[in-house]
Amino acid sequence: MLNRRRAACVRRSVALAAVTAAVLALGACESDSGTPAKAKGDAGPSVVAPGKPGEPARTLSAEEAAKATPDDSPNAADFSYAHMMIAHHGQALQMTALAPDRAGSTQVKRLAERIAASQKPEIGAMQGWLKTNGGEKGGHDHGQAAMPGMATTAQLAQLRGAKGKAFDELFLKLMITHHQGAVTMATDALSKGNNILVEEMASDVIAQQTSEINRMRAL
Repeated sequence: MLNRRRAACVRRSVALAAVTAAVLALGACESDSGTPAKAKGDAGPSVVAPGKPGEPARTLSAEEAAKATPDDSPNAADFSYAHMMIAHHGQALQMTALAPDRAGSTQVKRLAERIAASQKPEIGAMQGWLKTNGGEKGGHDHGQAAMPGMATTAQLAQLRGAKGKAFDELFLKLMITHHQGAVTMATDALSKGNNILVEEMASDVIAQQTSEINRMRAL
């Protein structure tokens, strides 16, 4: 999967570099002596696009460079990930909201604050992405079984009834599992999704929640 991700990144970088070069070259031609490029009878500026690793550079026309821009239109996996992760993060916020009054450890309280502070903006970002891409009303009612790491109703009730050290231990246990589920979902999105913004959000989830898992295990 990592090799496919690296290859995708290379393709995007090559395409974006080509398009950028095309725009700059076109602007230079049009500004030269105030004469548009077409008035000089040119076919249009050519662009030298860097090749993939081990391959030579290619010379592209401006039109070819524009067409080389990859299509990152959202697919079903992108929309599904955004909808499910909003619900997944939502449960994490329910759990962290209990910590100020029920946690016995200051470290657990601070951890809960950090988790809430990071996941609230992520929910907003995913909601904004769905709205921009016309997917805010297209989600399905994903049950807990469809989302790995989700705490059950009974587990949440047990957490609400716990206090002090008992709360701390159960909170860490449930949140580690919850984070592991989020990493699984994000990894799946990287494998099956197509939109670059969703890929970036999923990559951030993997990096941040993996770090938090390690921190929680050390408590």
